[in-house]
Amino acid sequence: MGQKKIVRFAEIATFSHVLQYPEHMSGQWHNHFKNNHPITLELACGKGEYAVGLASLYPERNFIGIDVKGNRIWVGAKQVLEKKLDNVAFLRSQIGMVNSYFATDEVDEIWIPFADPQLRISKSKKRLTHPGFLRKYKQILKPGGYIHLKTDSPVLYNFTKMVISLYGLTLFEDSKDISLDLPQNPELLIKTHYEGLNIARSNRIHYLKFALTGNLDPALDDELAEMVRETEKDSQEGAIKHEEETD
Repeated sequence: MGQKKIVRFAEIATFSHVLQYPEHMSGQWHNHFKNNHPITLELACGKGEYAVGLASLYPERNFIGIDVKGNRIWVGAKQVLEKKLDNVAFLRSQIGMVNSYFATDEVDEIWIPFADPQLRISKSKKRLTHPGFLRKYKQILKPGGYIHLKTDSPVLYNFTKMVISLYGLTLFEDSKDISLDLPQNPELLIKTHYEGLNIARSNRIHYLKFALTGNLDPALDDELAEMVRETEKDSQEGAIKHEEETD
């Protein structure tokens, strides 16, 4: 580990608004924030641009950025201190453990902005809108609570639409290009570090807003896997090249 990372890890250990693999937090987040305001999660938050940006827009709500990379979390955590925001926290842990840190109905909505699209077909189960993850979110999300996906990856965008259709979820908003459809939405104007990199080179930002109203039947998972193989096999070579370029 480089000296810079060592310094950052030591510093976030002193931040009261950064919790690293905490125990006994399920059902306790309102005690942490000292209020009963609605809670929004930013998954795979990286440097926390969305948690910080949304917190500035909505001071009457609480925001929690979740990521396993403490070095990245440090950036957002420092901004919280500089901006004197008291409605932002960061949780350092794997996304697959998210349902361990929140109680039933404790979360009001979830944002997934510019998460790794996991382009290889063999890694599709690691996509954060895969039903394996959605079942975990459903355990903690209030009924009808929204999930927002913002991505420049056509693969992740189309995969998520496939999941929404196959599992009977409710789609509220669908934009292939937010610059054309939703140019004035302040929530979508927030930019992440990875958005600025334009890794997908698609020149479009896609957006989906949906709710987990279906039962997410695991019996459909094999059918989803087959659909992924059929629809994405032609893009597999490009996905491999993409990963090699961005590693």
